[in-house]
Amino acid sequence: MREGRLAENVAYFGRALRAAGMAVGPGDVLDAVQALEVAGIGPKEDVYWTLHAVFVRRHEDHEVFDQAFRIFWRRRGATERLIAMLSPPAPPRPGSAAPAPLRRVEEALFGGIGQRREVEAPEIAFDARLTASDDDVLRTRDFAQMSAAEIAEARRRIARLVLPDDAAPTRRFRPAPAGARFDMRATVRAGLSSGGQLLLPQFRTPRHRPPPVVALVDISGSMADYSRAILHFLHALAEQRRVHTFLFGTRLTNVTRALRRRDPDAALSAVAGAVPDWSGGTRIAASLRAFNKDWSRRVLGQSPVVLLVTDGLERDADETLELEIDRLHRSCRRLVWLNPLLRFSRFEPKARGIRALLPHVDEFRPVHDLASLEALVAALSSEAPRGRPWKWAS
Repeated sequence: MREGRLAENVAYFGRALRAAGMAVGPGDVLDAVQALEVAGIGPKEDVYWTLHAVFVRRHEDHEVFDQAFRIFWRRRGATERLIAMLSPPAPPRPGSAAPAPLRRVEEALFGGIGQRREVEAPEIAFDARLTASDDDVLRTRDFAQMSAAEIAEARRRIARLVLPDDAAPTRRFRPAPAGARFDMRATVRAGLSSGGQLLLPQFRTPRHRPPPVVALVDISGSMADYSRAILHFLHALAEQRRVHTFLFGTRLTNVTRALRRRDPDAALSAVAGAVPDWSGGTRIAASLRAFNKDWSRRVLGQSPVVLLVTDGLERDADETLELEIDRLHRSCRRLVWLNPLLRFSRFEPKARGIRALLPHVDEFRPVHDLASLEALVAALSSEAPRGRPWKWAS
């Protein structure tokens, strides 16, 4: 093989992946260079999977790697030019027909990684531009278009979200100085301590606890950019109340125990390792059927709030979907559907799966940025009336 810049290009590509949010270190770059030397430079697909085996360790990193590789090697159409690897390609031309990449991938590849340039910032005496503040921009920035730094800041803000105190009475009781319910057992026990000579009436009142939350999160390919942010939200939510989390794509997976780890990165890493169908297809009806059959009696016994996070694009939409979502709606306190497609102002429920789900939810809300999560937290404080499902205003 003739002299080229294989090591330099792989090192540049590894730094770009790290800047885009992947856990890539110098050892991974050395392993990638050795893997290419052992495997040989062949077709582009072989190089793709060789680097994929070295750099990608988590399911959620697959999309970042895929888009970064496609952009980085976009100008390497032929095998002969791929072998040369003379230099990184220039940024794509405006108006290219390729799909728009994640913003953090673009920023990592074309943001001058490895270059040390000191540019003197111009002194601004007056700034009269009518621009929004960074805080407002980040609140309304779509999760799919956030840079790596913005995603990190969004995670910190999600961790600071505090749910309101919406405690509800439970079936258990606690002692109370006065109340409408007389406690005979406590009264007799108190009388025995005085030899039965003094009987003071004892009372009890229902215990109040916030209702638990059950989340059913779609992790199919169309939901990948939003399901990660939702998992961070659920991890922060688990610090405040009981949360049961289930992920579904082509099958249903309970990740409640994995999400209980204190460190959010360790929790999401454990979740990714427990889910075999990340970024796959979508089978909402089959997943809801598995939940209703195997888990509903275990986690819906205390009338929780259920969060259904999906775009509703069911692969096998039939009458089973409507039957299962109706059963779920009747078993919970409140069913809230979070759909990132609502970020589009011209959204209409035309898909068959969406039309089957809509009549059986209490609320239909967007979930694509920080502002939508803040609105969800505020909405969870108000109790929606049951028996009045949400309807599309045509």
